[in-house]
Amino acid sequence: MPIYEYKCNQCGEDFEKLVFGNKQVDCPKCSSPDVRKKLSAFGMSGVEKPFAGSSSGCSSCSKGSCSSCG
Repeated sequence: MPIYEYKCNQCGEDFEKLVFGNKQVDCPKCSSPDVRKKLSAFGMSGVEKPFAGSSSGCSSCSKGSCSSCG
């Protein structure tokens, strides 16, 4: 589902909104249409292989992964 993060340029409110298509998005706090879409960080859990460009291994030991690294 397309849930986007926004920041209101009028009152500074950060909020998320489910948006379909190119609908007008208004701030839920002050109702201003002067909002901008924030760049969202995409999170994943349960990934076993490192992503391209990321380093593998622990900083606290020489193993590829361990219980102290998470």
